[in-house]
Amino acid sequence: MKDHANHLFSLFIKVSVPLCLLLFLVNISPVFAQAIKVEIVESNGGYSLLRDGEPYEVKGVGMVGINFESAAKYGANSIRTWSVDHNPISAIELLDRAHALGMTVSLCLEFARERQGFDYDDPAAVAQQFEESRERVIKYKDHPALLTWIIGNEVNFDYINPKVFDAVNQVAEMIKKVDPNHPSTTALAGFDKRALVDIAKRAPALDFVSFQMYADILNLPKYVKSYGYTKPFFVTEWGGVGHWEVFTTDWGAPVENTSSEKASNYSKSYRQVLQPYAGQALGNYVFLWGQKQEKTPTWYGMFLDSGEETEPVDVMHYIWNGVWPQNRSPSVRSIALDGKSPFDNVYLSAGKDYTAYIEVVEPDKDEVRIMWEVRKESTSAKVGGDPEYVPAIVDGLIVNIEGPLVTIKAPDETGAYRLFAYAYDDQGNAGHANFPFYVK
Repeated sequence: MKDHANHLFSLFIKVSVPLCLLLFLVNISPVFAQAIKVEIVESNGGYSLLRDGEPYEVKGVGMVGINFESAAKYGANSIRTWSVDHNPISAIELLDRAHALGMTVSLCLEFARERQGFDYDDPAAVAQQFEESRERVIKYKDHPALLTWIIGNEVNFDYINPKVFDAVNQVAEMIKKVDPNHPSTTALAGFDKRALVDIAKRAPALDFVSFQMYADILNLPKYVKSYGYTKPFFVTEWGGVGHWEVFTTDWGAPVENTSSEKASNYSKSYRQVLQPYAGQALGNYVFLWGQKQEKTPTWYGMFLDSGEETEPVDVMHYIWNGVWPQNRSPSVRSIALDGKSPFDNVYLSAGKDYTAYIEVVEPDKDEVRIMWEVRKESTSAKVGGDPEYVPAIVDGLIVNIEGPLVTIKAPDETGAYRLFAYAYDDQGNAGHANFPFYVK
């Protein structure tokens, strides 16, 4: 009887210990079994991005804020971030919400930049950054919404020390060891040949490289061909025309495109570059699904700060779905001040009255409400998308601030200003234009 009991106890131990161990492992790593493998494969002279063994077409948005539902509704399937820990919501909530909507996330690991004072010759600082990156990778690597890791955003912007890419490579090697399910990249400002040479020498562990380009994206095929670049890549920022790529006035104010001109550039960039080169350009994230101040409050955001959608959103809806949205945004044809265009270096005399006009076409014949405002010109010296202040509105200069034709009184204080016009329909859409001028 005693021997029989011992046999039963021994059998229990043999069966139950592995079971208990399994339950323990499941309990401490509940997400591990949910990780979805992502890989880049070469075939037929091109490349494909596979997720869970199936081809995955990235229809991505660079997002600030928490406007997940609208992006998913219009056909986007992926989000990129510029950090892990400095978003409006926590990284785990971001991943969870994306997953609930059937979307993926390319998480960007914060990486310090030389232009902001980081020294890549400081081994202690580099080691600390590596450990912070390692902790973030381990924490989120098994989430099913994770698509790729972006190791630093535009670390090549004004860089001098090529050791930054040694640090990038160290993180990429770590990712290969602790997270074999997700490829890694780094996002470069422009098609930077010097950075590509340094990456080839110093960061071979990267699975691919990403480019961030605006008007210059139309030259990307030429750059790729002349450089002989045959590897796959993402375009992790693209959209309108950058403020460094436009005409500037005599006093240094960049002339911004209207919302309709921006929409045209989105469409052209996709049709001429991203779509034809899909076998090499494996993913893209349009900029910016949200709103931010950078030179102006309207330069890069596809939404106004009050939430209205603009014409570039319509374009992306068409790109992702093959049809236009049911209701489209007002189209802005032109803006004029004192009978002149923004390219005419317009000077106004302090205290005098002038007329301003905006030409708007409403494709759905909705009623349009037009609002005007004047702000001081931004004097921010920030670069690379760093946070900027929003220039103040100057009140009392427009007698009737509604309508396509208004009278504006030039400010009494001399200096640079900018006139803004917004055209709202009654469906949550808007168009916009602005006009830089100088008061003498």
